[in-house]
Amino acid sequence: MDENTTFKALVADTSADGGFTRQVEEKRISDLPAGDLLVRVKYSSLNYKDALSASGNRGVTKNYPHIPGIDAAGEVIESSSPDFHLGEQVILTGYDFGSNAPGGFSQVARVPVAWAVKLPAGLSLEESMAYGTGGFTAALCIARLQELGITPERGEILVTGASGGVGSFAVALLAQNGYTVAAATGKTGARQFLLDLGAHEVLPREQIDDTSGRPLLKGRWAGAVDTVGGNYLATALRSIQPMGAVAACGNAASADLPLTVYPFILRGVSLLGVDTSRCPADLRRRLWQKIAGEWKLPRLERLYATIGLTGLDGAIERILHGGVRGRLVVDCSY
Repeated sequence: MDENTTFKALVADTSADGGFTRQVEEKRISDLPAGDLLVRVKYSSLNYKDALSASGNRGVTKNYPHIPGIDAAGEVIESSSPDFHLGEQVILTGYDFGSNAPGGFSQVARVPVAWAVKLPAGLSLEESMAYGTGGFTAALCIARLQELGITPERGEILVTGASGGVGSFAVALLAQNGYTVAAATGKTGARQFLLDLGAHEVLPREQIDDTSGRPLLKGRWAGAVDTVGGNYLATALRSIQPMGAVAACGNAASADLPLTVYPFILRGVSLLGVDTSRCPADLRRRLWQKIAGEWKLPRLERLYATIGLTGLDGAIERILHGGVRGRLVVDCSY
């Protein structure tokens, strides 16, 4: 493709007053870094990490101007790899995509071949971005719990931040797999949404924010998926039954963990770190196959809304302030 061909992308950049701007701009193919695959992006999705990147968080993105978007799905329009052919549909997630390399809030992306996964049969490009990194993270959390033998028969599973992108998919996937799910959320209007996804019980987040200082609490949960960190994660760990586990994947509340070692040495609780950006390629492919097959959710449209590139600026502000329920898919055609 001609390197002077233009396309549209959302660009985040520093402003003269020291703040940040976000606007849809026209870019050229030549503006993209070198890579094995050139992909025409059909869909992307908005994650909390994208909002941080688009707002100048140097812990996520070091250099600006920058095209955020850690997810993309589209068609290969140029390939130097024998493993991918023109017209093949692919999913781009993980690694440095959208963090320190130009990402998916763009109509065209160029990436190393290792960053691409072939779209599995049974999943459309739009559906793959309904899951995106949020849904994939939820699936990885559940897979990690299952590796430790946390089966539905073991007892109830807690999900924190349950109305968010990762949390809502975790609730739905756990329920579909036969687990009894307690969904904790700070959004008072999300109760019916979570019950419809399969939650057995919806808890106000205050119930999982224990400040008593006690090193251990009553062991209620067989396991947990924590998406928010901080004292919520500490409370979950102190409330896990013996030999249970918590899969931790977020820090929206805090990166601190106020905790003693007692849950680990007196109850044998496991804390499982979940990092999708460095998920091994073979596991990434297997999980996407599972998401497209036995873990594909019915009525997936309940879990996401669709916006365009031009709607991203406002959506980024909403997700930063906890104002987004479920997932947002980005249609990159407008």
